[in-house]
Amino acid sequence: MSMRALPYRVPSEDIIVAEAWVLVTEDGDIAKPESLPDWDYHMDLHLRRTVRVDLGRARSESGLPTDAPLVLAAVWTATGSNLGGPAQHLRLVGGGTCTVELDVRLRGSDLGGLLLLDTALVLAERRPDARPSSPRRAGSVLWSDRESLRLQGDAPQFPMAVIDFARTSFPEGAAWHLQISGGLENATMGSLLLLVNEQNSVTASAFENAAKPRPVDRVVLSAVYADAARIMIEHALSLDDFVDDADFPDGSLGATLMSLFDQLFPSRSITDVRLRHRQSPSLFASELQAAVKIFEVS
Repeated sequence: MSMRALPYRVPSEDIIVAEAWVLVTEDGDIAKPESLPDWDYHMDLHLRRTVRVDLGRARSESGLPTDAPLVLAAVWTATGSNLGGPAQHLRLVGGGTCTVELDVRLRGSDLGGLLLLDTALVLAERRPDARPSSPRRAGSVLWSDRESLRLQGDAPQFPMAVIDFARTSFPEGAAWHLQISGGLENATMGSLLLLVNEQNSVTASAFENAAKPRPVDRVVLSAVYADAARIMIEHALSLDDFVDDADFPDGSLGATLMSLFDQLFPSRSITDVRLRHRQSPSLFASELQAAVKIFEVS
């Protein structure tokens, strides 16, 4: 990412050699893929990258004194949740070449959509005596790059919580409940919430084991996702502004519902499916069951 448009001197981009991010898994480190098709909100992410910084050149080429403190920062942003924040800040002092490892852990419940990972070398402290052509404000960016990771699983994506239904107004014997609130323009993260009844040990265990599901967990998860897809599609079809030519903002409930509809009914119009739902709800239910491929757990 070129910084030549900044109103102060910046060093050459080769003062930093940043290795690619790697995804840390139980089975070992793997190169960060472009997307994680099996990701869902219950899946936390652990990423690492090694960065080598030539501190001497970074300072001299920016017109900074040899003792100017610098910070290597990693910042994350998730488009699906509209959340983001600092992941790591490492203060760099001394001279020569410094090798550091960025180690980032992100909660799945905070993520969604496109995950952006920004790495930047910045000035750590304000320098009121700096020359006009040199960086002077704390946080002035000397170098940065951005990588992305698309979190787009095939299953409906929503945050979830495991709670005791006995303490709520939900039926105590229910295994799960999908809450949908807000309009189609609202952010998906604030509009969908899957609640799992902790008293239903089979379902709660399935989500606990979702990263490495047993055969019984796969069956349960398939049933939950199929039911959630039905609820989401039926909710969408009940809204007059959910139509074929609608254009919803990225990360919105409408965009999520439209994406799910296109996945389940790729060759049919919303008008056609809405008519089927009204005229023959039982046939619609079977068509939806076929579309979500319920219990195909291989």
